[in-house]
Amino acid sequence: MKTIIAGCGRLGAGLAERLAEAGHQVTVVDIAEAAFARLGPTFTGERLVGVGFDRDVLVRAGIDGADGLAAVTGSDEANAVIARVAQRIFRVPRVVARIYDPGKAAIYRRLGVQVISPVDWGIQRLAELLSFGTIGELLSLGSGQVDLVEAELPALLGGRPIGELAAPGEVLPVAISRSGRTFIPTEGVVLETGDIVHLAVVAASRRRLESLLDTR
Repeated sequence: MKTIIAGCGRLGAGLAERLAEAGHQVTVVDIAEAAFARLGPTFTGERLVGVGFDRDVLVRAGIDGADGLAAVTGSDEANAVIARVAQRIFRVPRVVARIYDPGKAAIYRRLGVQVISPVDWGIQRLAELLSFGTIGELLSLGSGQVDLVEAELPALLGGRPIGELAAPGEVLPVAISRSGRTFIPTEGVVLETGDIVHLAVVAASRRRLESLLDTR
């Protein structure tokens, strides 16, 4: 896959190295040539000095044939512009922008930009850790609208059908870990005490999941 990374800070450099190791054809763009020093000596991709939202720079980076682009410069505004140009003008199939400001992240999501917001994610994760909840987040999908979580089954739910942990359009059990084995449950599977249940949940429906797990 051909991937362009706009911004060679710590995140951009680390992402470039990871993708290159995985076999991607990677081009890193940064306005400062010195930024490329963050790339390790084994990095096999290309380096291009220039402004990430400049059309000519993107063309030289190979955006016409790119499969993906990550906008991870230090500027929220620049990342949003780069992402929009990649999406709207060059029709790059996979585009992601890092946006620090949660308010701006919400706006850009409404504009159709796939956003990773470290602040949003950090707030959510810290709140979970400080709340001593039974629900642990494993993965955030898309732009954070759907989470993959795991929860230890409350003892009083043992013997109940898996369907009791489902809410159409909000919560969907996708796997169960039991006695060292993980499997995808079929309809009618009965829960057992000690199960770890993995669920897909709409971010806005977290309280709904908590109510399904609440046996009080």
